[in-house]
Amino acid sequence: MAVLKFDNVTVQYPVYNSRGMSLRNQLVRISTGGRIESEAGHVQLVTALKEVSFELRDGDAVGLIGHNGAGKSTLLRTMAGVYHPVGGTIVRQGRVATVLELGAGMDPELSGYENIIRMGILMGLSMNDIRSKTKDIEEFTQLGDFLQLPVRTYSSGMATRLMFAVATSTEPDILLVDEVFGTGDAEFQLKAKERMETLIKSVGIFVFASHNNELISQYCNRVFRLKHGQVLELIGEDLEFIS
Repeated sequence: MAVLKFDNVTVQYPVYNSRGMSLRNQLVRISTGGRIESEAGHVQLVTALKEVSFELRDGDAVGLIGHNGAGKSTLLRTMAGVYHPVGGTIVRQGRVATVLELGAGMDPELSGYENIIRMGILMGLSMNDIRSKTKDIEEFTQLGDFLQLPVRTYSSGMATRLMFAVATSTEPDILLVDEVFGTGDAEFQLKAKERMETLIKSVGIFVFASHNNELISQYCNRVFRLKHGQVLELIGEDLEFIS
């Protein structure tokens, strides 16, 4: 059974050298939201999530909405275990897979094949698992002999194909997705959409951050709105605006 539970979770981080660049620009750059709690010299403490509580179980498909900087990406990364809370507790049961920053974890100096191994290991796969999935990854990317070349020689679209193929090659219990349907060319977007739909149907818990209300309505049965690091679940009439 998949379980993801937050109990009064708070996430904070320091922002350095804020006098040399506006805090607002820094928040945009690191794609997180929150409140400024204190300032000491060149360091400002930002609360990205504040006392967030919810419980997700098998069958929950949650859409995360909110303006840029509201905390959606921070919440996804905290769910994944990338960010650690300074307060509260997290219960996470089941294997977690993420489709967050496409390209994260890739080494541009390594070949496509070497990056498949690298990213697979970072996702917790064994070498046997990675070998068994390589053929599917090859076919999905359609990169052919380019997989033998360093990723630095790839176009952004080619790198996106590789990262997406590896990230969606697992069979997780919990799937966390930062909006990806708008990436790549039209053909890739269609393939990505079909692959994601197949994966979504197979997982226990699905969490999807998006600005696309149509996709939220299509894939999710619960909706969380984030604002300044706080989370409110929408119910009843509040859901009408995303229908």
